[in-house]
Amino acid sequence: MDDPEVFKQRAAELIDVGHFCFSRGWLPATSGNLSARLDKRRIAITVSGRHKGELDASGIMAMDLGGGILTAGCRPSAETELHLMLYRRDPAIGAVLHTHSVNATVLSRLAGDALMLSDYEVLKALPGIETHKTRLALPVFPNDQDIGRLALEVEQALERTPDLSGYLIAGHGLYTWGSNVAEARRRIEAFEFLLECETLTRSMSR
Repeated sequence: MDDPEVFKQRAAELIDVGHFCFSRGWLPATSGNLSARLDKRRIAITVSGRHKGELDASGIMAMDLGGGILTAGCRPSAETELHLMLYRRDPAIGAVLHTHSVNATVLSRLAGDALMLSDYEVLKALPGIETHKTRLALPVFPNDQDIGRLALEVEQALERTPDLSGYLIAGHGLYTWGSNVAEARRRIEAFEFLLECETLTRSMSR
């Protein structure tokens, strides 16, 4: 490990955000994966199959951006390429968080290609949004066990809409990112609040 202290700090941040998201019901069972950049070449990421409500230092491993495992005996999530693609394409990204809330899962099955979010004050918590009078199209990608193909599809969407700050996978969950773990956590909170509002609005409008 090039700098054990940096790894230790990022691991502690990922453990904290894992506990936080689990406490909110956004990471049931062993779902979701969380990562943070260590430097230009490496990230820390959760070990596959770890319960995020019980996450500790043994549940965080190091990888290089080419997918090489740097922590012996550990295996990352099958969805790791969705993290690595973001770090490779944008050096400003410092953390990527993936949650599995009920609201994200249900809405992603109903929304089609994009979930439209508009006229919510909390939209202003997302980058580049200055007013609630905004219509945000949160993309929904079909679930795909071929993660390389899915990562390419997301990357192509980012080429078309570089200001994208999150997306849904149908029947699966939410991905978002930020310059560090704290910023990515704020975006998770904003998106999850918006998804809950949208779920309640739809259910109460029937």
